Amino acid sequence: MCDSSLLAVDSLWELFARAISLRDYNTRVVLGGTTMLGISGGLVGTFLVLRKRALAADVVSHAALPGIAVAFLLAERLAPGSGRSTSVLLFGAFASGLLGMAMTLAIRRWTRIKEDAALAIVLGLFFGLGMALFTVVQRTKTGNAAGLSNFIFGKAASMVASDVWLIGVVSVVIAMLCCGVFKEFSLLCFDEEFAAARGYRTMLLDWLLTLMAVTVTLIGLQSVGLLLVVALLLIPPTAARFWTNDLKVMSWLAAAIGGVSCAGGVVLSAAFPKLAAGAVIVLSGAGLFVVSLVFGKERGLWPKWSLQHQFEQRIGRSDLLRACYELLEPIHGSRETTQESLTKYEIDDLELLAMRQWPSGRFQKLVSSAVRERLLETNSTGGYQLTLRGAAEARDAVRRHRLWEIYLLTQTDLDPRLVDRGADGIEHVLDPQQLADLERQLDSHLPQGIPPSPHPIAGAAIN
Repeated sequence: MCDSSLLAVDSLWELFARAISLRDYNTRVVLGGTTMLGISGGLVGTFLVLRKRALAADVVSHAALPGIAVAFLLAERLAPGSGRSTSVLLFGAFASGLLGMAMTLAIRRWTRIKEDAALAIVLGLFFGLGMALFTVVQRTKTGNAAGLSNFIFGKAASMVASDVWLIGVVSVVIAMLCCGVFKEFSLLCFDEEFAAARGYRTMLLDWLLTLMAVTVTLIGLQSVGLLLVVALLLIPPTAARFWTNDLKVMSWLAAAIGGVSCAGGVVLSAAFPKLAAGAVIVLSGAGLFVVSLVFGKERGLWPKWSLQHQFEQRIGRSDLLRACYELLEPIHGSRETTQESLTKYEIDDLELLAMRQWPSGRFQKLVSSAVRERLLETNSTGGYQLTLRGAAEARDAVRRHRLWEIYLLTQTDLDPRLVDRGADGIEHVLDPQQLADLERQLDSHLPQGIPPSPHPIAGAAIN
């Protein structure tokens, strides 16, 4: 039993090693074709996503189905046996897919039907027609052996060198077109009306983008099939969107993600022959999407959570230090409360807790964090004292809070009872330049040093 298990592991490792090293000619062919397909799909998909045409790729793939069936039936009638020609079937798929997108654009431009509804209508119409025609194909003498199901589910292993050359040429042409009309496509995606006002022919650009989407969709039918080809157009740009706000960077990052997901899927499929290449390609892209969703620099969940956590920590630290200052302020008054004097007095944790309505758990976390950052230090009696750094930050926090309070009292019609809450909501985002602007606006209302709290003398502050 152990020997058979070891043999199975060795066999699996041998398959994996052969796939990684690309020893097999067929693996190299499929890898080259699908990688170029992923690159071109990522580039075109970027503009589809920004143009809010995500469903368009799905429409094209499903609209190609009746074209494949019609091309097969016509070719078999004209020359029996020629219906299995890949070029014939792709031509029929191209014509049908282009017709489907033309119908979608026509419905959108000349009716009141919204674009998403138009896409759904055309998708259902062509897919239903395609399934009906496929039933007719299956009843012909050569229909069962035609291999048309490969266009539905994909069969990357059937790629030959000519297919790779076709995908390579198409990918190069698409990349050149994307570079040549990058500015025009950018304007079309973000502001179609502005592009039209600048003299750009938006309808022509729309048709060009549609033609490119149709082309990429059709050359991807053989590798991943019409049910999954939409993933090659949508997953890479969507994943790239989490990493950058720059359109150029997003475009090339989407191309890279598309290429890597296709290459990874082919290698995994070669290592594990029972796994279909098309499905593994899409799963590889989905894996990269999940990584981008979690760790993406601009919109990822982890960076967002991290920034939010840091902001909340900064707010909590500022509130804690302000409470320490306000607890010590009555000893000398606001004008004599210097940075050095704040460090000389003990702060009782119960009195400090009473200054704010903190839950005890959060209060302990804030105090522990302040001690770690050397803003507070413990003394021999178990209380706390501000360090010089903590005293400086406490004075800054109080000054920022009171400047905003005085502004709200003197320059707005806000109810004085709501001033403290209003100041708490905005004071933490004031930068030094904004504080300087507040000082200039409130010059006649400000005493020297840190302003006293306006709450006890709200009426005087307003006057």
